[in-house]
Amino acid sequence: QVQLAESGGGLVQTGGSLRLSCAASERSLSNYNMGWFRQAPGKEREFVAGIRWNGLNSYYADSVKGRFTISRDNARNTVYLQMSSLKPEDTAIYYCAAKSRFVSGVSYSSKDYNYWGQGTQVTVSS
Repeated sequence: QVQLAESGGGLVQTGGSLRLSCAASERSLSNYNMGWFRQAPGKEREFVAGIRWNGLNSYYADSVKGRFTISRDNARNTVYLQMSSLKPEDTAIYYCAAKSRFVSGVSYSSKDYNYWGQGTQVTVSS
């Protein structure tokens, strides 16, 4: 079982940047495809970005393309989300999630992920 812990959230002004980290307890993080999701108050959880187990392919929601970058360091058991040009509408709790790469590839649906972190709050002020 994989345990995930996000960090790096906080309060930032519009146009600012933050880097989120997701540390995994699993020694073989390379067995998992990873995703970042977010949930704003009163809204459903939505896909933000995903990355294949080997880091060779990444996927983004249209709303963050060109502004966010997902990456991973399997040797450090960590996945990152670099967020730039932040907007107030990016305000949400951000979650990282893992799914076995032996089942299927990166998914845009939160239902396909088996393991979740506790989330980290990102607030973008206008």
